[in-house]
Amino acid sequence: MKKVLIALAAVVVILVVAVVVVPTLIPAETYKSKIVEAARDATGRELSLDGDISLSVLPRLELRAEQVAFANAPGAAAPQMASLEALVLELQLWPLLSGAVKVDSFVLVRPVINLEIDKDGRPNWDFGIAQGTDQTGGAPAPTAETAQEPAEATAPGGPASLPEISLGDVRLEDGLVTFRDARSGQVVEISDIRMTLSLPDLDSPVRAEGSLVWNEETLNLELETENLRGLMAGRTTPISLALQSNPVTLGYGGSLTKAATPKIEGDLDLNVPSIRDLAAWTGNPLDAPGEGLGPLRIKGRIDATDKVFSFSQASIALDEMTASGDLMADIGGKVPYLNGRLDVDHIDLNTYLPPPEEGQAAGGQASGGQASGGGTSGGQASTDQAAAGPGEWSDEPIALEGLKAANVDFALSVGAIKVQKMEIGRSALTVALKDGMLNLDLKELNLYGGAGKGTITVDGRGAVPGVAKTFVLEGIQAQPFLRDAAGFDRLTGTGRMDISITAKGRSQKEMVSALNGKGAIKFIDGAITGINLAAMARNLESAFLNAGDEEAQKTDFAELSGTFKITKGILRNDDLTLLNPLLRLAGRGSSDLPKRTVDYRLEPKLVASLEGQGGDAGSKGLVVPVIVEGPWHDLSYRPDLAGLVGDLAKDPSKALEGAKETVKQLQEGAGGDIGDVIKNIVKPPAEDSEQGGAGSLIPDPGKALKSLFGD
Repeated sequence: MKKVLIALAAVVVILVVAVVVVPTLIPAETYKSKIVEAARDATGRELSLDGDISLSVLPRLELRAEQVAFANAPGAAAPQMASLEALVLELQLWPLLSGAVKVDSFVLVRPVINLEIDKDGRPNWDFGIAQGTDQTGGAPAPTAETAQEPAEATAPGGPASLPEISLGDVRLEDGLVTFRDARSGQVVEISDIRMTLSLPDLDSPVRAEGSLVWNEETLNLELETENLRGLMAGRTTPISLALQSNPVTLGYGGSLTKAATPKIEGDLDLNVPSIRDLAAWTGNPLDAPGEGLGPLRIKGRIDATDKVFSFSQASIALDEMTASGDLMADIGGKVPYLNGRLDVDHIDLNTYLPPPEEGQAAGGQASGGQASGGGTSGGQASTDQAAAGPGEWSDEPIALEGLKAANVDFALSVGAIKVQKMEIGRSALTVALKDGMLNLDLKELNLYGGAGKGTITVDGRGAVPGVAKTFVLEGIQAQPFLRDAAGFDRLTGTGRMDISITAKGRSQKEMVSALNGKGAIKFIDGAITGINLAAMARNLESAFLNAGDEEAQKTDFAELSGTFKITKGILRNDDLTLLNPLLRLAGRGSSDLPKRTVDYRLEPKLVASLEGQGGDAGSKGLVVPVIVEGPWHDLSYRPDLAGLVGDLAKDPSKALEGAKETVKQLQEGAGGDIGDVIKNIVKPPAEDSEQGGAGSLIPDPGKALKSLFGD
């Protein structure tokens, strides 16, 4: 027994000598060189230990090193990939005998990390040599056979047999991380990085908290999970995350499951005081018009795996708008699949549009500056631009490849929409996108006392894109609708619009040239303001003497209707009809959409009938045709004297009968003195008259018609 005790004592002495005396006898340069050599073999780069380094074993393992640096890749901007002022590691030895790891202290002081990508796209953290070529004498790179061998789901001694771990003072002090991308010139710097980690044991909550500075803003981060052992073993574990900063705050509380199929579920709360400020802070300022894109708040429940993500019970607030809905994304298929719904209380698009230019009407056309009857393409040009003419249709290729990037089923409902002065009531839209075919179904549209529906189809499946649209609007109040939509307030009444068009083409120009379709409009019980055609029938003199008094000039109608067809970009209308008790107005002609021109003939007819809506459009009377022609931006108006003479020559008796009816109307309107009326008709214009003389009953037809359309 005595010999045994002596032997044990000898072993203890030897161990004490080994762990206490030996480290003091071995020069620091000896293990410095071994560490440097090991780093070189593993990475192919140099590790420098220029400061003091000390190692002791009892009563605990202590390693202290100063001025540590790790070389960067050849040609990198910074000479060192990583450096730090000091490293401190204090590890208890005796718990290691029982398989436990207890770290009393692990501190990194002022670490500096330089991450770079060179012009060829190679990152400096790709060591190359460390990947296993025989340049280092290390293990060979994996072969195709070994690379295909599946890894074991749980290695021996895995999560179920984790050693006991306890972390005491674990800190990172005053760190700096810099990222450079030589391809784009991007440089990102994160400074003042501070982090602490607390882990009493594997069954206690793990807590990490810290802060950093990026773009002169401080971000504070907190992360906590209740049970690290359960998380590593694949059990569902509660977890929480909080990010606090001036530009954005983020909170998450839920659970995380680390299994063969990882899963996260919980509640998310994102708050952005200003989207514009957030974008500017990240280095991507928004050059967007309007005053919108301010505060954003998103709350909802996340349920996600590696393939499927869902965001349910969502509550979204953007600027003054609020919405609720659900979203699901499945990335497990050939292309992502998105499904969801969103219900919005209202959308005010004016918040995101530039303010109207001075002198512009609501519809985007310059008010008061369209004497020639038109505007430029897009409706945003000034009067001078309008006079110069619109731009041509674009030849730029229409790229619809993006329609094949995902399949989508989405439903959107909006309580109200405001665009410039237009106000649209409750609307509902469904979006279906599959394999490059987009279908928009406008199931509900309420606006200006009426309702409508429509569909839009965009076909991006083939080499030549296609578009089809159908819209039906019923019961629309014409004046407020046209006033707010186009700045045109000279038409009143209740209307119906029915439009169906299709087009195919590789560019906007090709699509316009291939446009086909048809449509119809009909307004009842309304009026055209600015000109009094009925007064013209009753009393020509008063009709034109007061032509400048727009409030006094109004043409009531029982019906204004017409249909059109579009064939290969040519729009044709042959049945424009206005019915008034003493007037009929017919029109026919065409518009060449690719060339942006109009060729139209108006035929105002004085009749002896008190019939209105549904009346005979072909009633007898005198017809004085007017030709409207020219480019859209500069229409001209002139009387069709040749057409009038031609009509007389074709059927003199019919023309004479019409003239008799007209004279009868004129005589009744003049109180029986037809001579005075005729004298006024042919009276020479006054020299200072802008419309052919103060006493003339026949003004410049161009000016008269232009006044009808907004001049």
